[in-house]
Amino acid sequence: MFLLTEATETAAGAWTGLGSMVIIYGLFFVALWFFIFRPQSKERKRIAGMLANLEVGDCVLTTSGFYGIVIDITDDTVIVEFGNNKNCRIPMEKSAISRVEKAEE
Repeated sequence: MFLLTEATETAAGAWTGLGSMVIIYGLFFVALWFFIFRPQSKERKRIAGMLANLEVGDCVLTTSGFYGIVIDITDDTVIVEFGNNKNCRIPMEKSAISRVEKAEE
């Protein structure tokens, strides 16, 4: 009888340890999602919305740090005019734009 009781307690202890390990790993992955993946997806949505609302005449800041005015927009590229020299127009991808300031503001 003693051996049966001891074997039952050992099996119950093993399942308890396994259950707590599953709970700890589950909490770890929930925290990982909440602090890393969720903010990244929100930032991607914000940038996609910003680029979708891009219009001719908007002032943009490129990822390289240059300010310019949008002259023309195609599907995935824009032509940006830099500085006071009206002949400095450079085509670039939309992904190179880090910030947009609307012309009305």
